[in-house]
Amino acid sequence: MQSACLVFVGSLNREAPYFQGARGVGLGVYAFDEATLAVQKLAETNEVDNPTFLSVTPDGSRIYANSEVFAWREGTVTAYRFERATNSLAYINKQPSLGSITAHNAITRDGSKLLVANYGMGSGGPDKAVSVFGFAADGGLTAPLASVAHSGTGPNAERQERSHAHSVTETIQGRVAIVADLGIDQLVSYRIEPDGALVKLASVALAPGAGPRHVALHPNGRFVFVMNELDSTVVSLALEPSSGRLQLIDTKPAVPSEARAHNHCADIQISPDGRFLYGSNRGHDSVAIFAVDQQSGKLQTVDFTPCGGATPRNLALTPSGKHLFSANQNADRISIFARDEQSGRLADTGHAIEIGTPMCVRITRDPLQS
Repeated sequence: MQSACLVFVGSLNREAPYFQGARGVGLGVYAFDEATLAVQKLAETNEVDNPTFLSVTPDGSRIYANSEVFAWREGTVTAYRFERATNSLAYINKQPSLGSITAHNAITRDGSKLLVANYGMGSGGPDKAVSVFGFAADGGLTAPLASVAHSGTGPNAERQERSHAHSVTETIQGRVAIVADLGIDQLVSYRIEPDGALVKLASVALAPGAGPRHVALHPNGRFVFVMNELDSTVVSLALEPSSGRLQLIDTKPAVPSEARAHNHCADIQISPDGRFLYGSNRGHDSVAIFAVDQQSGKLQTVDFTPCGGATPRNLALTPSGKHLFSANQNADRISIFARDEQSGRLADTGHAIEIGTPMCVRITRDPLQS
């Protein structure tokens, strides 16, 4: 059944001064049927501290959860196994992330490594912007294979007092990682060596005070799209895959002008066919929709759809692209939208996953129903 999906959710379960409450359980797994919109809880555990970002293997069998805990000098990354036959979660192991406020991770395309971005606050400890882990035979994490640090500041004295690596994304072609650093307004490209070492290839500066946060990749491998948290814009760039060089193509506001002063952008996702972008706006509490010109990479604003809650921190599309989930952190609700594949527009289905402080949602096909 192509309509059967697994939904993995990380929710906040420890207070932090920059979040508005922690009402979640931690890590949860759900079944979702795209045909009927039925949602069923399969498993959950409260043994993971503040899993604010997750990566999941394509078959849904392994989960890698970042723990973002205020005042820890290092976050952690925890590996779990999910057994679909028994709907059970099993702890494998965890590793320190080599930096504080561990914000994002990504499994490499060849399935051999985990890339981890640390936002970083204050000073002290290893203070690495990005670290690389291998996988053991049981799916657990090895000790860190490599890491890199960033330095610098930006014009926003409150938010850009230091480097803040917010995400790390491997290109479509593979073996090149793009790090979005909110603190220094840069996208930094690294070659991923077979042993995990990161070799800097290039960097590109975005507008001062832009605050790049999350990245989406066009399926053709030619275009990169970035959600800028601090100035509420979305940018498209041309990528030279071998060198990692990026060149700005277009910039569009992510919210209406009247909402810009009180908005902070968060996530960005792209439709499977590469025709539409979806970005989340915290403050305006909307999902911005953009059409992508397939030849030039330029953007056209389509719509701003209410997110069905408050503070849409994270978005996820089902593998088919028929539905979009919005994790509305301060509404304790993951809203489920139907997506028109021709226009790109979203319609709230009225269905949702009710869960305390959802922070991250990832979706795979359900292997039991495939």
